[in-house]
Amino acid sequence: MDLVTALALARTAEVPGPDTPPGAPVPDWPGPSRPLPEAGAGELDLRRLLRLSLAARDGTGRLRPAASAGGLHPVDGQLVVGPGCPLPPGRYGYDPLNHRVHTLGPAPGDTPPGATVELSVTPQRTLSHYGHRAWPLLLLDTGHAAAALRLAADALGTGPAAPRLDGRTAYPLATVHLPPPVPGHRTPGAPTARDLLDRRSDGPPLRGTPPRDVLRTLLTTAVGAGTDCLAWCAAVGGPRPELLAPAPDGTLRRFAAGEARPTLAAWAAGQGWLAEAGAVVLAYGCPAGADAPLIRRTHLRAGYAVGLLHVAARRHGLAARPVGSWQRADLGAALGAAPGRDWIVHGLALGTTHPQEGTP
Repeated sequence: MDLVTALALARTAEVPGPDTPPGAPVPDWPGPSRPLPEAGAGELDLRRLLRLSLAARDGTGRLRPAASAGGLHPVDGQLVVGPGCPLPPGRYGYDPLNHRVHTLGPAPGDTPPGATVELSVTPQRTLSHYGHRAWPLLLLDTGHAAAALRLAADALGTGPAAPRLDGRTAYPLATVHLPPPVPGHRTPGAPTARDLLDRRSDGPPLRGTPPRDVLRTLLTTAVGAGTDCLAWCAAVGGPRPELLAPAPDGTLRRFAAGEARPTLAAWAAGQGWLAEAGAVVLAYGCPAGADAPLIRRTHLRAGYAVGLLHVAARRHGLAARPVGSWQRADLGAALGAAPGRDWIVHGLALGTTHPQEGTP
């Protein structure tokens, strides 16, 4: 099934069928595996960088620094390694369960210093549970993996990561180039390694409206994450339920008045707890009939932005949970605009407290 048809079907109310086997959690990379060497002076620390971004932290492989729908983790990574790394130049397949690599072949002659992580997917892992709703989730998960690599580079203070999320290619879906360390480089407001390893998708319910200044910061971050193909807003409850959107001057403006969260709960595969969430940040766009490159671009960038927001929200003391499965979620039509133009692509539910855990 082509991607345009797959997205149109995923947006309908049709319910997926019974689960099927997900297959192997890691590609069957050829040849023996090898550990990631310790980085020397001036080298890119691939061992720590991948530990903070893609590596599994438990035997099942479900617990990782990057969020994934259903904990199924369909995203696979290949490393194209150039000079300035502890591994010899070459192409490697990464095994996130064992935190080891397999040599696949030589690197291209024009490989730049550092390493480029090529991200692709094994669809069956997500298809096994989500069926015809899988393809948007596969793309969002890839965006989350790209965000995890960017955040790990920020935390380690390497040179600035350069993600490619233009949607032009189906394989790889995305790449992230990680240069060797730049002396003295620091990303303002960078997360710590502990921030990344402690990232969780908090279980519902997520109650309590986040402070307005935090919502403003998160929405500003989303707009600045290279998501020009998307628009952003936040549905909030409280005594004056409304939709808030970022204004050009950096403030928040009322985008629409009224209670949107019960409708969002119905659109998000019937996840009723969203009706009581403190706030739901939404990325929307990707009109009906969009071609495959635009579908890939909007979903990859939405996943990337929500991956950044997830960590940022937790650093602000909020509980947070990405919400990726949306059906009949034509936000524009619901607000009186032309139908088929402004579909919800991704979301992040927020709350100030968690009933089982208290304040995060």
